[in-house]
Amino acid sequence: MQGKIIKGIAGFYYVDVVESGIYECKAKGIFRKEKMKPLVGDNVEIEVLDEEEKTGNLIRILPRKNQLIRPAAANVDQAMVIFAVRQPDPNYVLLDRFLITMEQQDIPVIICFNKSDLAEEKELEQMCRIYEKCGYQILVTSAFQEEGISQVRKILEGRTTVVAGPSGVGKSSLTNLLQEEINMETGEISKKLKRGKHTTRHSQLITVGEQTYLMDTPGFSSLFVEGIEKEELRLYFPEFREYEGNCRFQGCVHVHEPGCCVKEAVEKGKISSQRYENYVSLYEELKEKEKRRY
Repeated sequence: MQGKIIKGIAGFYYVDVVESGIYECKAKGIFRKEKMKPLVGDNVEIEVLDEEEKTGNLIRILPRKNQLIRPAAANVDQAMVIFAVRQPDPNYVLLDRFLITMEQQDIPVIICFNKSDLAEEKELEQMCRIYEKCGYQILVTSAFQEEGISQVRKILEGRTTVVAGPSGVGKSSLTNLLQEEINMETGEISKKLKRGKHTTRHSQLITVGEQTYLMDTPGFSSLFVEGIEKEELRLYFPEFREYEGNCRFQGCVHVHEPGCCVKEAVEKGKISSQRYENYVSLYEELKEKEKRRY
């Protein structure tokens, strides 16, 4: 029998099998021997031990399409990052850090600006334009007024999506609205877990439709750009790509060099000055880190 791990906690893995329900499984010793840890999002094969109690053993992890380090997850199709347009005001440095992290792992990102009811239309348009110009897909929602929900649902359909965002942006309200139409089996999981208070520390998949899962990620208030050399940072800003190789100096990092096409594009308004300033400050941060290393 095949299914998908939707939660892993204290050595138990909860596997969602389409049309059969959720099975509580233990992993066979072979995984430890092969140093392979089952991850949330893994497609797996299980053997059922007790159909009535819905218990089983995890016997095989099917090949992974991809694997995220943070949050630890497998087979992610896309990421949706949620920021409020007001209350709290968006932290663009944090948003850009998240986008870089996903670019690093080659995961497509949808940016969702929630609480649209609190912003002026002009202001909202400007926010959207900055990131649309970088090639990101933008959604505008109001969980409070239940606007834009069907659009979100359409984009999520049939996919596994990592959902992230700082606290207070309405992530839970949106997630709850997306779950409304389906008969959730969370009661069944929490009955088995009896550990409700610990659940937020662990990544888990929330079923919001057939073959449609949201991965809610715990705490997202500060992100550090890791595993990138300062010279590589430019590669994770999609709007810089068309200028790559056209600057006066080969390997231009678009910071202090003269004859830089990216800086020129910023001056002409083709690249957002806000995004560029965030790029420079992240570049300097990586430079400092490098100094401390040596």
